[in-house]
Amino acid sequence: MQDWLDKSAAELGVAIGAGAVDPVALTHAFLERSKAHPLCDRIYARLTEDRAMAEAHAAKARANAGQRLSPLDGVPISWKDLFDTAGIVTEAGSNLLKNRVPDRDATVLRNASAAGLICLGKTHMSELAFSGLGYNPSTGTPPCVNDSEAVPGGSSSGAAASVAFGLAPAAIGSDTGGSVRIPSAWNDLVGLKTTAGRLSLEGCVPLSLKFDTVGPLTKTVEDAGLLMAAMEGRKPFDMRGVSLKGRRFAALQSIVLDDIRDAPLAAYESAVARLEAAGAIVEKVEMPELVGETGAMAMAGPLFPGEVYGLWRDVIEANPEAMYPEILERFRLGASFSAPDYHAAWARLEAARQAWDTRMASYDAVLAPTAPILPPNLDRLNSDSDYYKTENLLALRNTRVGNLMGLCALTLPTGTPSCGIMLYGAPNCEEALVRIGIAAERALV
Repeated sequence: MQDWLDKSAAELGVAIGAGAVDPVALTHAFLERSKAHPLCDRIYARLTEDRAMAEAHAAKARANAGQRLSPLDGVPISWKDLFDTAGIVTEAGSNLLKNRVPDRDATVLRNASAAGLICLGKTHMSELAFSGLGYNPSTGTPPCVNDSEAVPGGSSSGAAASVAFGLAPAAIGSDTGGSVRIPSAWNDLVGLKTTAGRLSLEGCVPLSLKFDTVGPLTKTVEDAGLLMAAMEGRKPFDMRGVSLKGRRFAALQSIVLDDIRDAPLAAYESAVARLEAAGAIVEKVEMPELVGETGAMAMAGPLFPGEVYGLWRDVIEANPEAMYPEILERFRLGASFSAPDYHAAWARLEAARQAWDTRMASYDAVLAPTAPILPPNLDRLNSDSDYYKTENLLALRNTRVGNLMGLCALTLPTGTPSCGIMLYGAPNCEEALVRIGIAAERALV
């Protein structure tokens, strides 16, 4: 069974369907590997052993009867600790929600369970999902697979670590400003950010209801497509027969290359060259609507903190000492923006989105480095507030373009540790993006 623990979710699903893998033995093996792993407590907030084994026995019975519910029926995965699990503590990485026990599953978890997926446990995350670094001194900071002295990226930090360290074949996270894609890139995984509104947020601890999205962190693009379909409650779409030949990509120049470090830049340029060698047409494209004091990126100030503080103000101010000070300060920034500021920012953002849609309409996807920096040092983040703020903003910058523009997005490993290449897709075009991503994945191997 140990040979199966490093396979992709799709490979495990095929093996279960062929009778080569027993879901009960598979789930038990993942639980035992996790419990024995020296970093388990930094990755999982809690394992859901009883639930997982009950679901595994049900999956085994279906497999034996030839009644599997989906291609991933019987495959165990991890869930970020902001997805409600009935009768199981869900704290969203914050002592503000300590011992919070919901009475029903989040809709996406309910849909995934209806497709036969098994819940292994709940993973650690940045506090209330409001950081791109993954550092959380309140409940736990997961490790980075490429650097034991660095953070893993956030806020879906434990989600990425659970897959990268072999404690789950795939994981589910959330992405409000980059929280699926940054930890995926820094841990050499695939990460899919879905379009806002595409997957249900019911039963997800919110950060920003207009920007929150649900997405998978996986070993392959195929796994990401299968998991998205399962969470949406529908059958998988066709992912076969895709080529990069003749595909047109826009290589975004505005914002995303500013202050980029040497390793991410070299990895990105190498990845773009491999896409071109596989037949893709890549053209450099500027997007001036992103930059400047009235550009879309500047609207992140009034929009993100303004909404999240409005959502959490009463809970936070009733017990502010329970929060990590850097996260508390980020939330409280929202108090400095007025309602007119917020509405004016949305008007400017909508105009920028229209400009993006017009300029990028002729391209199959838009390319950018996933993050312009490598994973920052954990000890320095803990001791240097200015370093924390600078690195957090840089980590989130490139991914945030996708959230602000209302796009779907996919990050792929480049072959250089902790360096990803990102493909932005048009809103609600995840199927097309995943198909292109599969072809790009082959070119980047």
